[in-house]
Amino acid sequence: MILYSVVFCLLFIFIRLIYLLVKVNIKNGSGCNKKRTGKVKTMIVLGSGGHTAEMLEIVKELDITKYAPRYYIIAKTDTNSILKLVDTEVEKEPEKEKHNFEIIAISRSREVKQSYWTSIFTTIQATLNCIPILFRTQPDLILTNGPGTCVPVCLVAFWLKIFFINLNCQIVYVESYCRVKTLSLSGKILLWLSNLFVAQWPEVAKTSTKIKYFGRLS
Repeated sequence: MILYSVVFCLLFIFIRLIYLLVKVNIKNGSGCNKKRTGKVKTMIVLGSGGHTAEMLEIVKELDITKYAPRYYIIAKTDTNSILKLVDTEVEKEPEKEKHNFEIIAISRSREVKQSYWTSIFTTIQATLNCIPILFRTQPDLILTNGPGTCVPVCLVAFWLKIFFINLNCQIVYVESYCRVKTLSLSGKILLWLSNLFVAQWPEVAKTSTKIKYFGRLS
């Protein structure tokens, strides 16, 4: 009886996984086009360095009264991104009492020059960090441009959908401006999970029919 239950659960997870993968890749951005009348709980993943700078340029264009609250995900070792995002938020809303954002630190998936072998374990740790965070916040929108920090966040968000949790969450991935012809490793992974995938170079957009190109965004 226990064996049948285990087999049934695994079969259910497998079928749901295939269904969601097919759905997100066939509809390709359709969920992101739906007009929302209320606020959009937005999770923004900052990947440090140039990725943070590019993402904050996109954040500057957001209507902070609509895209709120905002949850910023950063790596625990990335202190520079905290300063930059606070400056961006203060620039958009100088009054501290009106601030509506939260900074959440998680373990970094892969440090600079860290081997791919050991990064498997740090990625698992980062993924475990993300489970209670995504379960608590349940964002309507996840906005990211890589690099590795975004993968655990989006994986957990996608897996929650398998169990019918936060089904309306939309993942939007904007490939870095530095990627001129090919996708980054994070991009290759998120291409399968994102509801909308945007490239900033036409050559990159040609690598997949799923990728959208709107010109330079950051």
